[in-house]
Amino acid sequence: MKAFAELYQRLDSTTKTTAKVDALIAYLESANALDQAWAIYFLLGNKLKPSVPTKALRTAAIEAAQIPERLFEETYQWVGDLAETIANIIPASRRLEHGSLSEWIELYYQPLSRVELAEQVKLLLDCWQRLDAQQRFVFNKLLTGNLRVGVNARLITKAIAEWSSIDVDLIAHRLTGQWRPTTEAMSQLLEKGSEAKSPSQPYPFCLAHSLPANFEATLDPQDFYAEWKWDGIRAQLIRRNATTFIWSRGEELLAGRFPEIESAAAGLEDGVVLDGEILAWRDKAPLPFSELQRRIQRKSVSKKLMQEVPVRFIAFDVLEHQAVDIRSLAFEQRRAVLEALIAKNYPESAEVSQTICVNQTRTAATWSELALQRDQAREVRAEGVMIKRKDSRYETGRVTGAWWKWKLDPFTVDAVLIYAQRGHGRRASLYTDYTFAVWSDGVLVPFAKAYSGLTDDEIRVVDRWIRANTLQKFGPVHEVKPHWVMEIAFENVQLSTRHKSGVAVRFPRIVRIRDDKKIEDADRLQSILELVAARQG
Repeated sequence: MKAFAELYQRLDSTTKTTAKVDALIAYLESANALDQAWAIYFLLGNKLKPSVPTKALRTAAIEAAQIPERLFEETYQWVGDLAETIANIIPASRRLEHGSLSEWIELYYQPLSRVELAEQVKLLLDCWQRLDAQQRFVFNKLLTGNLRVGVNARLITKAIAEWSSIDVDLIAHRLTGQWRPTTEAMSQLLEKGSEAKSPSQPYPFCLAHSLPANFEATLDPQDFYAEWKWDGIRAQLIRRNATTFIWSRGEELLAGRFPEIESAAAGLEDGVVLDGEILAWRDKAPLPFSELQRRIQRKSVSKKLMQEVPVRFIAFDVLEHQAVDIRSLAFEQRRAVLEALIAKNYPESAEVSQTICVNQTRTAATWSELALQRDQAREVRAEGVMIKRKDSRYETGRVTGAWWKWKLDPFTVDAVLIYAQRGHGRRASLYTDYTFAVWSDGVLVPFAKAYSGLTDDEIRVVDRWIRANTLQKFGPVHEVKPHWVMEIAFENVQLSTRHKSGVAVRFPRIVRIRDDKKIEDADRLQSILELVAARQG
C-alpha cells in the first residue's frame, strides 16, 4: 500500500507526461503481478461495486477522531474532499503495517462491501490505524471511488508499452472492455504476440478534437469527408461467434438494453465490428437525449418502452471485417467496406434498415460551402458535423489530425447567480459551483448549474463577493444577493418536470461575466420555452 501511495503522490505532484510515465514504470518494475493489475485497474478509473457507503466512512471517522458530527461536517465542507478530510483528522498511529496493495484490497476493501454498517465501522477503524496519513488518504480515495490523479488511459497504456516493449495499440486493445485485476489478466496483457481476443472484446475508440481556430488556413476541405455529429451513445456493435455485443464508449457492456439492435445485428456475418451512435429515433428524426436515457437506465426493456422509445444504430465506421482488423486502412477504404456491408444486409426497403443504417458522408470544395451544410444541423437535430481525413487510419484515443468535430455554436442565456457552494479538490476552499436563474413573472427561477468557464482571477473576485453577500445558508449551499449576471452556454434544451423552471439544459457552462448588464436585463424563462418549442417543431 505504501508503494501505491507513493506512486499516487508522484503522479499528483507533476504535470509533465514524461515524469508521470517514469513514475508508472518505476512502480510496475517493483510491484508484484497482482499489485500491478490492481494499480492499472484503479488508475484507469475503475472501482469495485458495491462501493462503501459514505455513512460508514463518516461514522468511523467521527469515532476515530473523537469529534462531534457537526465539527466533522464543517471540516468536510471546508476541505471539500471526504478522503482527505478523514485522512487528516484521524490521529497518527503507531501500528503501521506495510502490506501490499493487493493485500489491503483482500483484507479490507473487498470485505467492506459485504458486511453491515457496524462491521464496516470496525473494519475501517482497524484499517486506518495501520496506515499513515498519506496511505489513509489514497486508500480512502479507493473506497470512495474517486481516485483522480491526472492520468488517462492513453498515458497508462504508453507507460505499460514502454515498460513491456509491447506495441501501445495492442496494450490499449487488451485493456479495453471488461479487464479484470488478476494475475492471469496481467499475464495475458504482457503476452508477446497478438493472441486471439475474447469474442466480446471491443477496440479502443477513436476520438476527435474540436477544429482549431485557424483551420481554414491550415486544412484543405477536399481532404475530408463530413458527416452529422449526433447526440446519442457512442457504441461499438460487435458480431462474433454468432453473438452480438454492444459496448459503450465508457466500456460498459450494454447487454439487453437494446434488444432490437441485437436482433437486427444477427443478420451480420461473423467477424464484424461497427463503430457508431445509438439514438432514440422516431418519424425520421432523433428524439431528445432524455428519452434515450430511459433506455440506458434499464438493464431489461419492456415491449411498452421499446414502442415508446424506439432506437437505431447509425454506423459511421467499420473496424473489423471478415474477422480481420482493418483499422489501419484509410478512412475512405473503410467507408467503402461499411457502405457495401450495410447495403447488403440492410437494404432501404427492409424493416431492419430502420434499426441499423449508415451515417451519410458529404464533401465540399470550400469551408464556406461546408459551413452552410453545418448550419443545417439543427434542422435534423444534430450537434454539428464531424470532419474526417479521407486517408486517416482509425486511431486509438484522441489524436490530433485524424478526426475533428465542428459543432454548432451553443445556445446562450444571460442568467443571474443566486446560489453558490464550494468546489472540490483544489477548489475546495473557493466558491466555484454556481446556480443561475432567469426571470419568470417577476421572480428569479433556478435554471441551470455551472462551475466551469471563469478564469482563476474571476473566481477569486466572485468568491470574495459571495463571502460578503451571503443571505442565508442551506447546509453547504449559500444563497447570495442577486448581483452577478453571467452568460451561460448550453448545447440543448428540453422540457423537464424535475426542474423548477420546467426545462433542462445539456452541458451548461459559463461564457463570460456580463458587467454591462443589470439583473433586470437577464433573460426570461418564456424565451427559453419558445426555444424548446422551436426545437421540437
